[in-house]
Amino acid sequence: MAKKRATATRSKGAAQAAMTAEGAAVPVVGAREPCPCGSGRRYKACHGREAAHAVTELIRRPFEGLPGECDWVALRELVPAATVPLTLKEQLPEGVPSVTLGTVLPMAWPGLRRDTGAVLLGLQSDTASGDISRDLADTLARALTAEPGNPVEGRRPAPDGPRLQDLLDLDAAFVPEVHSGFEYWLEDAETASGEVAASLERANQAAIPTVRLTGVDAAYWCETPEKNHLRWVMPHPEEALLDAMARLHAAGASSLGEGTRLVGSFRAHGLTVPVWDLPVGMSADEVEKPAAAFGERLAETLGRSGPLTAEERRARSGFTNRQITLS
Repeated sequence: MAKKRATATRSKGAAQAAMTAEGAAVPVVGAREPCPCGSGRRYKACHGREAAHAVTELIRRPFEGLPGECDWVALRELVPAATVPLTLKEQLPEGVPSVTLGTVLPMAWPGLRRDTGAVLLGLQSDTASGDISRDLADTLARALTAEPGNPVEGRRPAPDGPRLQDLLDLDAAFVPEVHSGFEYWLEDAETASGEVAASLERANQAAIPTVRLTGVDAAYWCETPEKNHLRWVMPHPEEALLDAMARLHAAGASSLGEGTRLVGSFRAHGLTVPVWDLPVGMSADEVEKPAAAFGERLAETLGRSGPLTAEERRARSGFTNRQITLS
């Protein structure tokens, strides 16, 4: 946590303005122009380098500090169609009745201002900097002032621009609603016709059926032709979580019931996402109880300390080898 804060502080400091030795701000100039600090070097090779680094520096946990960090990660990487109402710290501008986060928007737009003035923010859109939170905040700020009925295009945000953590109410609940399709793109999907209806149908056909479990946080069941899966975004420190999962696996306690198997994990935006294979016929409702029981076993095991046994080390190694990084 301390390291993350230090990284964010460095980014903000470099982004706000390059400074001369005397502490005066260096104005931004063309990359090939002489640096205003008087060094005699071109701006891009002097103070411009700091500004460029601030924009491209990767923030490992971009959603840290937001309510529902694990769900933010799931919606960014795992869930096809979902929405969440967002509450801003400041009062909404006149003419903006609501702000809604959506996993994907039409044409993969980063943002959209509806004809009614309502704002949609696309979570799975491409980002231009190393900080997804800053990219999304920039899109959100521009969407709030866009003309109704227009999309918001992507762009590289200002390195000193706000992040989502600066714009959103951090005390507001973050509860995703998972949808079977992308009807939320339209304010009245039932009246869609022609190419609009055809495009919506094509998008819906590509969406993997997904359900968010209600008994545990940030766990998502999904259905595929060959088998079902449970993908569970967890907030625990990675090393401690891997140790605990290894202890449970070695003890034969890592499954979610008969026919299920812990097969590996994803690493996404600084968090770990264990993945289980489930039988094709196992529904989301049937996973609720075993998932809750596993959560209790995991919480107890996370509290254990001491070195792993040889069998637990083998289990941990196998688990680590099957880990895939999504971000």
